[in-house]
This record gives sequence, C-alpha cells and structure tokens, in this order.
Amino acid sequence: MYDRILVPTDGSDVSAAAERAAIAFARAHGSEIVVLAVGQPQPPIVAAEAAMAIDPGLDDEVLLAAANEHARRVAKAAETAGVRCTPLALLDYSPADAILATAESRNCDLIFMGSHGRRGLSRLLAGSVTQKVLADAHVPVLVMRPTPKPDHGKAAAGG
Repeated sequence: MYDRILVPTDGSDVSAAAERAAIAFARAHGSEIVVLAVGQPQPPIVAAEAAMAIDPGLDDEVLLAAANEHARRVAKAAETAGVRCTPLALLDYSPADAILATAESRNCDLIFMGSHGRRGLSRLLAGSVTQKVLADAHVPVLVMRPTPKPDHGKAAAGG
C-alpha cells in the first residue's frame, strides 16, 4: 500500500513516539522509510545601531551534526526492526518546506509525523510545521499527537 514513508524528526519525545509507530507501520506493510531531520538555522540578524551583523553560520555545523544524529538514531532503530531506512539530514529555514520537497524528490507516498499539539498563542508564535505539511502535501499525512496526561486534579475534585 505504501512503498516509501517519509518520517520527519526533530529529536523530541513527540517525534520519537511517531518514529516508533512509523517503524512498526512500515514493518507491517513491507515499506521502507526515509527519515528526515532538519536543522533550522536562524536568519542573519543585522543590528542597525551597532552597524554589525551576527552571522549564525557558525551554528550551522552544530545544527547539521544534531540533525545527522537524529536521522542515524532512527535509521538504526529501523534496521534493528528489519525495515530499510535512508537517513537524511539538512539545514533549511522552513522545516515544512524541506519535508514537502523531500517527500516529492524521494517519491514518498506517505508522510508519518508527530505533532506537538500546540494551541493558541504558543501555536501562533511557534508556527506549525505539521499544519503547513497537512495543508500543502500531495500525499497522505498521518499525524500522531501526544497522549494527553491524565488530569488527576479533576478526579480528586469529583468531576
């Protein structure tokens, strides 16, 4: 049904849960995985008052090394489960655009990703990579949301 599944990761716990589920899904369906970790560099900042520019390029190596580590970790887990996996790591100012471009260039027929489930102001300020992927993807997108933590306070209060 799905031959090649793109699994974006940012190294978070939410991504890790989606990675495990994607590996199990791929194994059950005989699919291969393309795992993508995107390091998001900060745009250059120009300080007009000081007439200087801060070059974030020095951090790019660190971001790319972390992205490579995330991708290799997922590839190793996939290999252990007997699932073929191609790990990719890159830098992009827009992780959503990188996910969409990779899905297309690697001929992925499903994107399997986690969502942090941000709402309200947090979502507005942080943006939503998942929302952009859902809106613009040309292939199905399976989104795993974090499991809500039980609210023990309500049970204690009788409601």
